[in-house]
Amino acid sequence: MFGSATSAPAQSQEQEEVFQSLFDGRTLRGWHVREGPESAFYVKDGAIVVHEGSNFPTWLCSDREYENFDFRCEFFLQGWMDSGVYLHAPEHGRNAWIGFYIKLFHKRDPVPLKESAGAIFPLIAPRKVNVRNQGEWNTLRILMDWPLLRVWINGELVQDVDVESVPELRYRLRRGYLGLESLSYPIRFRNLRIRELPDKERWEVLYEEPEDLERNWFVAEGKPKVEALGRTLRLDNVGYLATKEQYRDFQFHAYIRASKWSNGGIIFRADKDPRSGRRYEIQLHDVENAVYPTGSLYYYKRSIYPRIEPEKWFLLQLIVQGKYCLVRINGENVMEYDRLENLEPGHLMLQAHQMNRWIEYKRILVKPL
Repeated sequence: MFGSATSAPAQSQEQEEVFQSLFDGRTLRGWHVREGPESAFYVKDGAIVVHEGSNFPTWLCSDREYENFDFRCEFFLQGWMDSGVYLHAPEHGRNAWIGFYIKLFHKRDPVPLKESAGAIFPLIAPRKVNVRNQGEWNTLRILMDWPLLRVWINGELVQDVDVESVPELRYRLRRGYLGLESLSYPIRFRNLRIRELPDKERWEVLYEEPEDLERNWFVAEGKPKVEALGRTLRLDNVGYLATKEQYRDFQFHAYIRASKWSNGGIIFRADKDPRSGRRYEIQLHDVENAVYPTGSLYYYKRSIYPRIEPEKWFLLQLIVQGKYCLVRINGENVMEYDRLENLEPGHLMLQAHQMNRWIEYKRILVKPL
């Protein structure tokens, strides 16, 4: 009669205690508006509300980044409403292509679509559509524990995906910001909370602060003008800045911003002696009609030009493994090549190729494979 089993309400309360609140119900503390006016999101009656006067690409961004987590919230639908939740959103670039985007939509589609509520938009339809849209609150749970991504709406599992098994998702960011999207519909959110899970990903930092310049790099040739400007590494003039370490197979990650018609590159598997000619170059050259524009494997294969805006940050990812290399810019594959002949480890280098055509880098990371 007096068994030791814990009651269900007690279990539920204990589980909630391990969650950290992301919203105090009164202010937007812990969040900030990106790519739009401060008025784009506001608090009313204990909920975060999207203002109808601000539209895409405006979004509300968490102050912190997260890798693996259990995220929960409630969202309110009444009439036509369209929004979504970003996971692993980048510091710069296209959230839904570099990270992940869980669509929130009012329609109760009888056959789930890639734009239905619960979709990993715009790629994977949910298992079912079960939103309540008649002026009602819905529950949302997102479990990200790489490579597993699961989503529940109103207590029912609507996504259960191994993201590494999906080519379009395999190289999405594994750490980033949480975000709420504005599409100018007054959707509301409340009870936002998170339980962090152990990190799994390990990157080597090549540059995040000025101390990293001396620690990880040396001038390999020429006379590049190298400036460590806080979180930004700036190159100009002509020459090469090289990593002290050498890499064969790796993933490379960097945010890049360049002057108009800039000319430079990212070099890999390079010999320290420039006379050897042993190196490959990923071109940084924002001229659409150039033979080898930004993202190209110079001399070997032209990229699909990514239409980079001058002086605007973009994310470049480079994956090199054996004879294969892949370049991704702002979440899209722009160049693949599988016939690399030089398979020896080498330095990574940043090339400055022209005076007064500066290129800046931020958050330069490498992960040996």
